Amino acid sequence: MPVFDAGFRIKALQAAGLTRYVVRLAENFTARRNTLPPAKGPAAEYGVLVRPLARTRKGKLIPATPPDRTERWTADGLAFRAESWDDLVLPEVKVSATAATFNVAAIYAPRFCTPWLLASPVKLTGPAWRGLYRDRWPVEQLPLAGKQMLGGARQFVSAPESRYRLPELILLAGAVVTYLAATAPAIPPGFWDRHPKPTPGRFRRGLAGRPFPESYPLPARLRKKASVFAHLAVGILAHRRTKRVATA
Repeated sequence: MPVFDAGFRIKALQAAGLTRYVVRLAENFTARRNTLPPAKGPAAEYGVLVRPLARTRKGKLIPATPPDRTERWTADGLAFRAESWDDLVLPEVKVSATAATFNVAAIYAPRFCTPWLLASPVKLTGPAWRGLYRDRWPVEQLPLAGKQMLGGARQFVSAPESRYRLPELILLAGAVVTYLAATAPAIPPGFWDRHPKPTPGRFRRGLAGRPFPESYPLPARLRKKASVFAHLAVGILAHRRTKRVATA
């Protein structure tokens, strides 16, 4: 089951044909019931609006909709609470038996000031909501290590092959440095780090003071390219565009 952060929208996931997913929602997210409200007459086409989290607008408090069910459980010595709303549709969708419905849950954790607001077309329990969304975090480790720790975010390429090859090499390097940092003894960056942790950042800083890779006998095919670039502009001057002068 794919797990998405708040940058994705339910409408886009439904358009892609996904029937199983978990996506994080904005705190001001609203939806509608997929049932007609009572005593609204035959002209009613939309369900009742559901607001999972309360919000303040122009100094006035807009209360949250009471949940359909509430679960409480304990994990890792912490108490959690999940409030769920079932059988919902997007606010612009009319009540229909064929409408794509989903469920919403607000997960309250003692270590976070605001709850996680999650949505999924699959009806899940509170521990399942928390477990699925936590599985998204380790996925970001390799891009973080490759881009931020090893400098891959500051590399720019334009050739068609390089646009695919560079991200692949960055992910590979991020995986290697993460594995080495986890298996090697933790390296403190200085005397102030009394309890160092085996992180890729500390491992990279520890390697910066070593003669590697100059001292390592690399294969003959792997060598530094002696490119001439002293005549090229660098920084903002390298990609500044000049306005084309119109000719008669």
